[in-house]
Amino acid sequence: MLNFTYHNPVNIVFGKGAIAELPKLVPARAKVLMTYGGGSIKRNGVYEQVTRAMRGRSMIEFGGIEPNPRYETCLRAVDLAKAEGIDFLLAVGGGSVIDGTKFIAAAVSYQGSDPWGMLLDSSRVPANPLPLGCVLTLPATGSEMNGGAVISREATREKLFFVTPQTLPQFSILDPETTYSLPPRQVANGIVDAWAHTTEQYLTYPADAPLQDRQAEAVLLTLVEEGPKALADPQNYAVRANVMWSATQALNGLIGCGVPQDWATHMIGHELTALYGIDHAQSLALVLPGVLRCQKQRKRAKLLQYGERVWGLRDGGEDARIEQAIDKTERFFRSLGVSTRLAEYKIPREAVTLVAARLANRGMKLGEHQDLSEKEVQEILAQRE
Repeated sequence: MLNFTYHNPVNIVFGKGAIAELPKLVPARAKVLMTYGGGSIKRNGVYEQVTRAMRGRSMIEFGGIEPNPRYETCLRAVDLAKAEGIDFLLAVGGGSVIDGTKFIAAAVSYQGSDPWGMLLDSSRVPANPLPLGCVLTLPATGSEMNGGAVISREATREKLFFVTPQTLPQFSILDPETTYSLPPRQVANGIVDAWAHTTEQYLTYPADAPLQDRQAEAVLLTLVEEGPKALADPQNYAVRANVMWSATQALNGLIGCGVPQDWATHMIGHELTALYGIDHAQSLALVLPGVLRCQKQRKRAKLLQYGERVWGLRDGGEDARIEQAIDKTERFFRSLGVSTRLAEYKIPREAVTLVAARLANRGMKLGEHQDLSEKEVQEILAQRE
């Protein structure tokens, strides 16, 4: 097992009616900026629950944070927070809203001329960002229990991230009932996102960390069992609760303790989203099978373990079982209604070389060995056409 330090102070408040706990969680004298997305919280009753719980508190609103939150939009919220003397942020929504709010929290305190610098170098995130809390409405990214934020810049068609403990939420409220009205596409995306987060930390090489392996496998097996039920029975509380908690566990740092991590699928996927506008999870479902196939010799031991423990593959030769495990992964994504090929998103063939070149020009080190070449990225994408 590799050396690690793990500290996660996020206060998770989980369950039915948990939004009513907000007055106990938000500082009584705080001037609050509530952030949210396109307005779904006003249709599904979450907005009413939050405003009722915060009645009598000083709170203003900023809506319109997009999926793949845009830098330009977040800067408008930064200006508002500064003008109004905001000292606490409340993110109400999914991972995009939470990511955008983390950026806003940091940018308010940023001393440089262009807060985009924080996305180029996480060490530039100020030590004193605004404190924030979350009300999660879409289980997917795990942003409610980690310090990461992914931001897109429209002007340059870039999608970059920072990860820092400074932007860990003080608390996150997780009420599975808030997810009942999610469209099937968002439910499926959330399952794929959690799956990819888990495999990026699990499908690398053995590190004598059996507990972390089994924790990761537990997340994957729960998603296999509960994911299809969430689509078939949208108001099944037990199912929604299990999916929500699995997505949080997939990226709260626990399963990544002391093990090598990959993240090539995410880095390649970010470029596809930035260039062609596909959903984040769609990009992951598209790229992950290609990464596994192109790296199957280097990931051999873990792929065999994955095939046996997650998919029950015990018979036949090793090569055949590895291929079956990857095939089952892709078929699972497709069973959720998520496509896995470039052509299905009408992404042009030029993406193969363009994405690889952009990553190479940025100097990104990809994979658990941090040595994936530009040519290998091309190979990964070429088989996804």
